[in-house]
Amino acid sequence: MAYTMTPTPAGPVGSQYCVCKVELSICGQNLLDRDVTSKSDPFCVLFMEVNGKWVELDRTETAVNNLNPAFAKKFIIDYHFEEVQKLKFALFDQDKSSTQLYEHDFLGEFSCTLGTIVSSKKITRTLLLGNGKPAGKGMITIAAQELSDNRVITLSMAGRKLDKKDLFGKSDPFLEFYKPGDDGKWMLVHRTEVIKYTLDPVWKPFTVPLVSLCDGDMEKLIKVVCYDYDSDGGHDFIGEFQTSVARLCEAQDASPLELECINPKKQKKKKNYKNSGIIIVKSCKITRDFSFLDYILGGCQLMFTVGIDFTASNGNPQEPSSLHYINPLGTNEYLSAIWAVGQIIQDYDSDKMFPALGFGAQLPPDWKVSHEFAINFNPRNPFCSGVEGIVQAYSACLPHIRFYGPTNFSPIINHVARFAAQATQQETASQYFILLIITDGVISDMDETRHAVVQASKLPMSIIIVGVGNADFAAMEFLDGDSRVLHSHTGEEAVRDIVQFVPFRNFRNVPKETLAKAVLAELPQQVVQYFKHQNLPPINSEPA
Repeated sequence: MAYTMTPTPAGPVGSQYCVCKVELSICGQNLLDRDVTSKSDPFCVLFMEVNGKWVELDRTETAVNNLNPAFAKKFIIDYHFEEVQKLKFALFDQDKSSTQLYEHDFLGEFSCTLGTIVSSKKITRTLLLGNGKPAGKGMITIAAQELSDNRVITLSMAGRKLDKKDLFGKSDPFLEFYKPGDDGKWMLVHRTEVIKYTLDPVWKPFTVPLVSLCDGDMEKLIKVVCYDYDSDGGHDFIGEFQTSVARLCEAQDASPLELECINPKKQKKKKNYKNSGIIIVKSCKITRDFSFLDYILGGCQLMFTVGIDFTASNGNPQEPSSLHYINPLGTNEYLSAIWAVGQIIQDYDSDKMFPALGFGAQLPPDWKVSHEFAINFNPRNPFCSGVEGIVQAYSACLPHIRFYGPTNFSPIINHVARFAAQATQQETASQYFILLIITDGVISDMDETRHAVVQASKLPMSIIIVGVGNADFAAMEFLDGDSRVLHSHTGEEAVRDIVQFVPFRNFRNVPKETLAKAVLAELPQQVVQYFKHQNLPPINSEPA
């Protein structure tokens, strides 16, 4: 393929779901030697696939006379979990000062998705030539790191003997925290609540990102100002002081830090002025607010299972009117949903072996109805190799089963929940389970399904439901607790919302990537929410 140099990517490379920025570090090993009198002078170019074309995003510096370069220049990319972000790393030997790549000797390239890199944290792969053959013994190593300071600071503050500002009562104090802005002026970061009628306030503990409070620099000066609240907005100044986060961190639960609140005008006027009260830092804790990418880079695997509806309401798969009819292009709505979700999630599972289950069909040889069967007819090993394996098993099983009913969801939900419950015994953030159910209609076992979802909400598990066909999906919307908390038939509340429902009909005439974005948009947040609730940090996390 011809390389084109485009300084700015054509069209949006990202979307509104951007999680964060990822930094990629590149090293080469045993690169081809293209220079006669010396070694190659390699540089690396990063391309991203945009609308089917490779667009250049950036390039490293040139490593002079070096077949094993470690490039200092890093590539920084917006990471989007719910998109397939295809990348290509191409190495060239710099021969001229030209920016045109055809002027330089090609040393090999490697293509993969950003998901593949972040799920492994670091990969080493063979470089390939244009004909697909190895570029000698040339290898490339790519390491990923999240570019964000995820530290948060939690402060517990109080005051003692603050100046009385109200004529007929005590003060109504509150605090404001400022950091220096780029323009040299103080910039407001946080305001506490007002505590009424007291000179000895105790404010509620609050948490702010460390980047917000001091740009992540613990030594940077910050200013704390104390005011007496007035309902007309003309708050009275009580006093202020400057400090740093490093100083605030000296406060421990047993030994609080006391800082004098100073009113400079009073200090100038009165010779015996001491202070306008004391601000007490009762405790100061810095912790990490882990992101989805922190868990993935820490080694968390996403375990993907598919549940497919084979009930009679789908229609005879031999007839074009059936939802299971595979059209001349080799697809249908079931397959489209499997591809859309599976091709994203498969990057985050190292062995790429996915259980694929069916429900609502009669199975040979005795034609009993099953609501939880392996579509490869191997109950001991229901795993399919990659998304392609699921598609093959699905197509192969269609002629051998009889569509029947009813539409029972709870057996498959409970099946995956059993594995998720086993994973919790490890007490680490190592596995999270995703069940994709594709169905054409109304749930028959609604009470049992509600109960199963409420129980699953306590586990490392999320459920994605894609409704195919034109049925009434009101019950599915009910399970998706976006607007209200789901309750089981016994009244028990779901601990968190784990169901995401989308009707396929809303996505028939849009690019297939749009469906993946819609169904996976909430997943990163659900993963983080579960592990935080369990107080589980990423496996390889550093202390704050």
